[in-house]
This record gives sequence, structure tokens and C-alpha cells, in this order.
Amino acid sequence: MDSAVPMETVVEFIKRINAGNVDKLCELMTEDHVFQDALGKRFIGRETLRGGWKMYYEMVSDYKVRGEQFFVDKNVVAVFGTASGTSKRDGKFSSDGFWEIPAAWKAIVRDGRIAEWCVYAESSRA
Repeated sequence: MDSAVPMETVVEFIKRINAGNVDKLCELMTEDHVFQDALGKRFIGRETLRGGWKMYYEMVSDYKVRGEQFFVDKNVVAVFGTASGTSKRDGKFSSDGFWEIPAAWKAIVRDGRIAEWCVYAESSRA
């Protein structure tokens, strides 16, 4: 497999995460998509993740992923960078809820879509 295809898919996936459009994000997921959060909990299925991302954007509406380094091995892409957003405090968004943390992601790309997205970050600060 051409390594440009997995890399392009992951870069587009990150753009869609940053845009906050769940439907567009889900278009790049395989039907059996697996999401693993920073605590190791796994969620399976595009429709399960559609609901999960909607809920997450309600809690952190400005969530952003910034990839600084990318490494590709066949259909696996590792991304190192930062994640940021503003979490609600007492049910409201405010500047004191802003956070930015070092993070890494592993993506497995299959047929031009993200089959697996794993997050590695210190989740207690987010």
C-alpha cells in the first residue's frame, strides 16, 4: 500500500476532528471503526462513535488535534502533537476550562478510511 494514502487519510481525519462536524468525521470511519480512548476503553462501530463524538463536542466544543510529527508504516500512522479544548465548568464554557496536553494517536487505515483510532494522552488534565 502506498504510504501517502494512509497519511492523507489521517491528515483529513484530523481536519474533520478540528472542524467539529461529526457527520463528515464519520464518513472517514469504517463501519466497524474502533476508537480507543486515553484510558484504554474501546468503542466499536461507526454509529456508536457518531453518538460518542456528538457527546464529546457538547462537553468540549472547541476540541482540536495538532499533529506535529507523523510516522507511517504500511497502513499504520503514528501522530505526535497536542490536543486542546475548553471543558465546561459548572455547565458553562469559560477560559479557566481551557487545556492543552501532549498527546499521541495511532491510526490504522483500511481502504482509505480510519479503521482504528487510538488516543494516548494524560487524560486527568483534560
